[in-house]
Order: sequence, then structure tokens, then C-alpha cells
Amino acid sequence: MSTEQNILDELEWRGLIADSTDREALREAFSSGSVKFYVGFDPTAPSLHMGHLVQILTAKRLQAAGHTPYALVGGATGTIGDPKETGERVMNSLDVVKEWVDRVRSQIEPFLSFEGDNGATMVNNYDWTASMSVIDFLRDIGKHFPVNRMLARDVVRTRLESGISFTEFSYVLLQSMDFLNLFRDHGVTLQFGGSDQWGNLTAGVELIRRTTGGKAHAIATPLMTKADGTKYGKTEGGALWLDPQMMSPYAFHQFWLNVEDEKVGELLRVFTFLAREQIEELEAQTAEKPFLRAGQKALADAVTTLVHGEQETEQAKAAAGALFGRGDLHALSGSTLAAALREAGATSFPRAQGTPDIVTLLVDSGLAKSNGDARRTIKEGGAYLNNVRIEDPELVPGDDDFIDGTWLVLRRGKKTMAGVEALG
Repeated sequence: MSTEQNILDELEWRGLIADSTDREALREAFSSGSVKFYVGFDPTAPSLHMGHLVQILTAKRLQAAGHTPYALVGGATGTIGDPKETGERVMNSLDVVKEWVDRVRSQIEPFLSFEGDNGATMVNNYDWTASMSVIDFLRDIGKHFPVNRMLARDVVRTRLESGISFTEFSYVLLQSMDFLNLFRDHGVTLQFGGSDQWGNLTAGVELIRRTTGGKAHAIATPLMTKADGTKYGKTEGGALWLDPQMMSPYAFHQFWLNVEDEKVGELLRVFTFLAREQIEELEAQTAEKPFLRAGQKALADAVTTLVHGEQETEQAKAAAGALFGRGDLHALSGSTLAAALREAGATSFPRAQGTPDIVTLLVDSGLAKSNGDARRTIKEGGAYLNNVRIEDPELVPGDDDFIDGTWLVLRRGKKTMAGVEALG
């Protein structure tokens, strides 16, 4: 049996199908040739995040199996935003959305191939939405949507008490129209997205049936949740962004390195292209010797390499080691070191006021509770500057001690460290 015939089984094994339309019809479609499919990304922020990565990698898997991707960036729907349970979205200007469209496109493109018989196509729903009149929209699209069914959608029911605008209420019509246009103009017969999009996905399938009599399919991928059921994709600093300017590769790598043991197998299946045998072996290692964190290390390396490249992954690993005395701090790039120290915890001082002595720095950085505590730590051999044990409590770091001209790395014992940044 070929890869194409097995792709549904592969998606199921990886836990990537939370729901779908007719499963046997899907299996038959995948076995009959290259299925044209689409997945949409609304530019409601300047970067995609972890949830979008599930969709991007699913598209990559389908393309690798011989199927044909259409990546839709919502220049139109992005000006509105899919309804949230918590309240109305902020409506961004067309100029802002246009800028974000370009940024989102550039994040998707490296994951797909745009050449060959099943080369990907990038589309923007603004192209077929902007020129459409309200009358045409209501006549051609709106008449196929019974209001009672729209009111039954979970997110709409949740928002009815607090209030939902007609704009967000109508979002499902726009997404369904996207599927209809891609079905008519490009022969796209499958749409997938997160399980929170299931109502929109099936509405598009139904619109195609009502207007053309054609058959289309939908797949919903699961939402990623932690062991306690709360959503993944949030860190102390916000969403798990793919843009390295919004979340450093070091912080990104650290996130995956610190996932719970219970979730390692699931995340390896969803976010990596490791073979089944490799994943099962890593799951076994994690269960037998969790302190080695073999699964987390493989996960962090694989996902960071996919998103940021091998060089950034190696820099992130080197930084983690160097900060705790297992590597050369001076070998790190300035940007990696800065990101790692800010992630770990950093303090600063104005360069113009002169460099404080080491006791003051240990206290200001939070590594010591008081001057006396700092002096005792130094006397006992537990304080380090740039991974070198501090012998003199009167030490004032000199210009040569500042890594990249800006940073000092302080450590107390083996596991507690902080950065100090000279400003100006």
C-alpha cells in the first residue's frame, strides 16, 4: 500500500484527527489520487503561534504523501476575526492586516514546497471578497445559512448573553464562502483546521453541497492541552510565537524542553516527523528514566529545528549548557546570550554610573538576600562570575568581563543564575 493510501492511518496514529466528515469517503479520496486541500490562517496578530504550527505541519504531512496544499491567508477574514468566547476582537486597520498577511505568508512558505505536480498554492481571500457587493453576498451566500443553526454554534451560544456583533456572527459565512470559491475555482475538496473551527468547517462542506451538489470533506485537529486540561500555547510572556523577534529560539527551545512527561508522546507525534519506532522508543525511555528527559530533548531539538533552523537550535542548546558552566559563554552569539539571560532573569545598571562591586550585583540580581549572605556565599566558594568561581568579595568586574560588551553571568551554586546588563 502506498503512502497516499496510508496517510489517514498516519494522521490517526499521530492523534491529528479529533473529528471528520465521512471517514471512509475520506479514505477513498486519499487512495484515489492527489487530494487538493486547504487550511486557513487569519492574520489577527503579527505572528503565527503553536496552534497554527499544528496546521502547518499537518499540511506538510499531507503534501509529503502526495496531496496538494492551498494555504489561505485571510486578508479579508483577518479584518474581522473568528468569534472568541471571551468577547469581541479588536478590528485592525486594513494597512495593519496587509502587513500581517505578508508576515504570516513568510512564516508558512518555508514548510511547503511550491514546485512539482503537487506544489502548494498561496491564496488570499481578500482577492474574491473585496469586490463582492453586500447584495450579492446575502443572495448567493447568506440565503443558505439558517439562523437557527448559526445560533446553535457553541461560541455563539456562549456570546449571546454578553453580546456578539453581526460582524462576528457572520464570520462563518465568509469562511464557508472561501471553501466554496476554492472548490469551484481550484477543485479543492478538503478543508482542515482546529477543533474549535468544526462548525465553520462543516458549514463550508454544507454550503458546497447546497450550491453545487458537490461533495467535500473536513477534518478537525485537536486543540493542544496540558496534562491538567488547560491550553498549550501560552507562556508567562504570552503566546508561543513562531516569530523569533517575539519569542527567541532559546525560549522556544526551553518551552519544549520543559513539557510534562505525560505529554511527551503526544507532542512528539503531532510536532515532529520522527518515525513511529523512534517515538515509541522515546516514550519508553521517558517512562523508564524520566530524569534523563530523552523525549523532551528530542522534541525540543526537532521542533526548534523545524521552526528556526539547525543553527539556532545548536545555539539554544549551547546557551543552556554555558549558562550553567557546561560550555563557553563567549562562544554564544550576542542575541542568543541576551535572550537566554532575559528568559532566566536579568537585572541591569546604567553604565554611566560605573559597575557595582560583585556583592552588590549578587544582591541586586536576587542571588543573595543581603550583603552578608553574598559574602558568605563567596567565602564558601558558591558564587561564580561568567562560570569562574569568585574568590574576592571586593571584586569589581572590569570591561573585559562583559560578554559581548554588555552582559555579566552570575551564578550561585549549580542551578541558580542571573544576568546583569550594562545599559548605555
